[in-house]
Amino acid sequence: MNFPLFVALRYLVTRRKKNFIHIISFLALGGVAFSTAALIIVLSVFNGLEELLRSLNNSFDAELKIEPAKGKTFAVNDSLLQVIKNTAGVELVTEIIEDYAYVRYRDANQVVTLKGVSDNFLDHHRIDDKIVAGRLILKEGETPYALIGRGIQYKLSVAVEDNQYMLQLYYIKNSARAGLTDISRLYARKSILPGGIFSIVQQLDDNYIIVPLDVARDLMDMGNRRTALEIKLRPGYSQQYVQQQLRQRLGQSFHVLNQDEQHRDLYRLLKMEKLFTFLSLSVLVAVSAINIFFILTMLALEKKRDISVLAALGATPRLIRNIFLLEGVLIAAAGTVTGLLSGGLVVMLQHQFGFIGMGMETSVTEGYPVKIIPTDFISVMLLVIILTILIATRPAVQAARLISVRNL
Repeated sequence: MNFPLFVALRYLVTRRKKNFIHIISFLALGGVAFSTAALIIVLSVFNGLEELLRSLNNSFDAELKIEPAKGKTFAVNDSLLQVIKNTAGVELVTEIIEDYAYVRYRDANQVVTLKGVSDNFLDHHRIDDKIVAGRLILKEGETPYALIGRGIQYKLSVAVEDNQYMLQLYYIKNSARAGLTDISRLYARKSILPGGIFSIVQQLDDNYIIVPLDVARDLMDMGNRRTALEIKLRPGYSQQYVQQQLRQRLGQSFHVLNQDEQHRDLYRLLKMEKLFTFLSLSVLVAVSAINIFFILTMLALEKKRDISVLAALGATPRLIRNIFLLEGVLIAAAGTVTGLLSGGLVVMLQHQFGFIGMGMETSVTEGYPVKIIPTDFISVMLLVIILTILIATRPAVQAARLISVRNL
């Protein structure tokens, strides 16, 4: 065994003399373990929340979405649709018209995001299991129906089983084109029956109403213009491959977005929150690691006689420095390993049993979502290693100087 490592281990685990330094050494080890475990648990919660949001959003979002690079809408014609449909891996192309609208039901009203979809939207099967009331229906014969978010249903008190009342959809026209002489010409209005209520995630439930494409087209006077095209992929084709093919075929005039890119700002915000949380909790780890500085300083003072003996036997200042540096590393390593194992165990138990609940009856999951990512463990280990080396270097150097002091 390496001699400095052997001596450092003896200093750490010796049972001959349990003095104050040994006690605070194990307290420091426990502090590193606790802060490391806390860091792993919190990072795993952020990972779980991100995965939960991604799964919920992906149930509503298309696998690929085509948007104009400039402007809000673009013209859709048969040639464009044919180019997209002929791309390898494309199974369905759904035309989308999406914009803000004003909806009124009986005496209640709300501004919503109105999403008009072509008839093959239901063939995506993205919200089949998200219907909590009514039916999954957009058209029955010539009668159009609306799919309403549960939050909107609560606010407007929509009764899907009552066909006596209809949703009144309003859309503000371009005032310059409509003129100001007749107020009724400033907006368009359409009526539609509520068909079903969906529940996915609060952001969507509180804002979205899905209607047939022709209803949105006539209400907003879009003609052949669309705000997006949603793509469903054929089984066996990777999202990245089809996305690349569409980008090459459509050129710079369009953006082809995958599911993560459709919520780029949301996921970026989550990653920033995770980063700032990591940095904040790193301070806790640093405070625990600072205890190692005082431990090594006191240990060097206590072991003056041992240092003198080692010096008499030919030990160099570098060897003495390595002994105390390894002592600090061993304390930090033991605490880190204990913390990683403890934190990982808590996360696995939470994932398996969900014993810590969200505390809300309306939450989409009973327990806090968690997910273990190996890179989090690596990041925490590197953090502790770097902090320990930085903190333990100075007392190790001071211990090495005791040789010179003894020789004077």
